[in-house]
Amino acid sequence: MGSVQPMVDSWVSTSRSKCATCNLRPDCIPAGLNARELARFEGLITPRHRVRRGAHLNRAGAELLALSALRCGSLKSTVADQDGREQIIGFHLPGELLGLDGIASGQHVSDVVALEDSEVCRFPFGQVQELSREIPTLAQHLRRLMSRELERTHRVMLVLGSMRAEERVATFLLDLAARLRARGYSDTQLVLRMTRAEIGSYLGLKLETVSRTFSNFQRDSIIDVQGKDIRIVDAEKLKSLAASGAAAQPAAPAAREAEIIMHRFPPQQAAQQAAQQHAGTASRAGSDCAPALAVD
Repeated sequence: MGSVQPMVDSWVSTSRSKCATCNLRPDCIPAGLNARELARFEGLITPRHRVRRGAHLNRAGAELLALSALRCGSLKSTVADQDGREQIIGFHLPGELLGLDGIASGQHVSDVVALEDSEVCRFPFGQVQELSREIPTLAQHLRRLMSRELERTHRVMLVLGSMRAEERVATFLLDLAARLRARGYSDTQLVLRMTRAEIGSYLGLKLETVSRTFSNFQRDSIIDVQGKDIRIVDAEKLKSLAASGAAAQPAAPAAREAEIIMHRFPPQQAAQQAAQQHAGTASRAGSDCAPALAVD
């Protein structure tokens, strides 16, 4: 099994993360691990990697060597269209697991780029797979995380396929607010770490449309805009806009993706059998790295 090498455009801290004392622990590792299991999980973590703004954490087409948990900062996932233009498919918050896109093929499907100086904990994927066979709780947690990513993908498909511009922007802001609230931040005072053009790329809108929609929301006293700082003034109006767009038919279930999840991280019974056969033959992020507000 190959070792996990540092990315060419990141630098490595000499310190290692301690999951037991990290406030992001509920977001990236499962509850219910005993002291021995937690120690084994911590033993997988490589020294923390810091990724400079504009630098890559993962590159499309590269071999999946490790999963990464975002400790602080913010990242974006992008793919290239047929003309080579960047299409943003996700933004990432502290506590989220990155690299799940490479599980099916063993290669990353998207580029992951830092929107600001960020820091991640990295887990060698092969070792994570082995440990998940011995610790069913870990396997269940990984399946849940992958299922959540698929749900987000389907939600984006719905947004791009059926909603008007104001409905897309409203859904985007509400999703951001909910995710920040879940991490203990304000859900009315938002800081956008991406440009309006990047928001447009994610929502399938032109820059001018995003800017005009923000201006219209401010005119109608739905939000207050001060550069990258957004204050939600009328959350109920945003919810009404988002709900009117969500009335469209939902995306079809991703049967193939579900099959991949179950194959890679089998349910508890299968995990226990695999372990027996084997025996027979990710302050909130630590005092040195305060998390920043970001979006998905």
